Amino acid sequence: MALALAGVVLAGCRSAGPDDAADASPSATAAETQRHPDVLEVVADCAGKTCDLEVTISSPYDTPQRYADGWRVLTEDGVVLGVHTLAHDHAGEQPFTRTQRGVEIPREVEAVVVEGRDQEHGFGGRTVTVTLPDR
Repeated sequence: MALALAGVVLAGCRSAGPDDAADASPSATAAETQRHPDVLEVVADCAGKTCDLEVTISSPYDTPQRYADGWRVLTEDGVVLGVHTLAHDHAGEQPFTRTQRGVEIPREVEAVVVEGRDQEHGFGGRTVTVTLPDR
């Protein structure tokens, strides 16, 4: 029998780096200042060692040349547990939600971090940490 439970969502932010300040001019739009997609929400549905993760991402600069093309699932100490790749932009659907199924997560891992990926800049942006249900 599968145990289904929505995880508690805690949002985290990365600190601004030196090149972020240069990108943020008074006339800059959100698309020009945001280098990475932001993960807004993650809901975990787990059974045993695997979890399905429903991930909501915001990518305001979404274009066919530069868009959120996936995310990765990490332990809180940075071990990569899974990567999800998106094959196309979601320009007309912002923010958007997709599900990554069957992510193998060791039973001793109590929470995972989800981080978005941009075609041009790679991984980064706002992350979400989700506490997994007892498995």
